[in-house]
Amino acid sequence: MFKIRKIRFALMLVFVFSPVFAWAETVYETQAEFLNRAFNDLPPEPGIAWLTGGRKLAVQQILGHDYPALRVRYWCRDSRSAWSLEEVGKDLPITVGIVVGDNYIESLRVLTYRENRGGEVATPAFTGQFNGSALDEDSALNTHIDGITGATLSVRALTRLATMALYLHSDVGCPDGA
Repeated sequence: MFKIRKIRFALMLVFVFSPVFAWAETVYETQAEFLNRAFNDLPPEPGIAWLTGGRKLAVQQILGHDYPALRVRYWCRDSRSAWSLEEVGKDLPITVGIVVGDNYIESLRVLTYRENRGGEVATPAFTGQFNGSALDEDSALNTHIDGITGATLSVRALTRLATMALYLHSDVGCPDGA
């Protein structure tokens, strides 16, 4: 009888605490670490891209919905910009750091992943596919991104954020010495 009570207690603990484990987030890199890496430990002061007017409409078309903020911070130096953007995968936001230089993606990294499935999108083997991507004449990525079984919504979210960062970089501009 005592053994059955122990098993019941263990099962109860699993059911009580399983939502905690299901929603755990994984931080791969902080925003400060991302910016230090992007700008050789000397990140510039942030700029602000207001999402109003035509820019708001363009971002809405890229994402398929309004971005949840009215402004986006970015960092810019020597024609390179860095963006920390968020997009919902299946249920929760994914935070992504994207470095754009000369209108192509130099680096894309998942900074924080909050979903309980699909974390493979954070691997260098997946994110490396975005390196060298640019916008084509239709304002879409000019690179095919291979999907991941079980992570379709997360793959789409990262693809939308990559497109958004490229658009914002070209729209905001990032002149030398900025």
